[in-house]
Amino acid sequence: MLNIIIEASQNFCIHQIRETHEVVACTDKMRTLIAYVDITMTSGKKHRVYIGASPNFAQRVTTILLEEDESDEETLVDMVLELTNLIVGSAKVLAQNMPECSYTMATPCFEKIDAFDIEYNEAKTIKVGNDEMIVAIKEI
Repeated sequence: MLNIIIEASQNFCIHQIRETHEVVACTDKMRTLIAYVDITMTSGKKHRVYIGASPNFAQRVTTILLEEDESDEETLVDMVLELTNLIVGSAKVLAQNMPECSYTMATPCFEKIDAFDIEYNEAKTIKVGNDEMIVAIKEI
């Protein structure tokens, strides 16, 4: 499941950010804006998908989507919620081609601004320049 969400994240980097990105296996416990969305697989299994964006990554997305060069914390929180919705929603479309991976999704929720110390089953980090976004998933 994480691979589909990573693919959607990479598509976001390619088509929206339009800069070179790198996917790495390790995650730092860096300070991030963390949002999550619960998904329910057609099999009935439930997962929570976390997106943790460094403040600079969130600002990069805000600059692209809202054309704001310096956003306040509230705007960055809103942008991480939207980023979560865009990525997990895009992954949902990709998963429709694989019935065993299809899912429905709830509304994204904001978790916190803090170190990414969330418990998860799998995670990867996407780096764009010096900015990072952690994508993690946990079965619930």
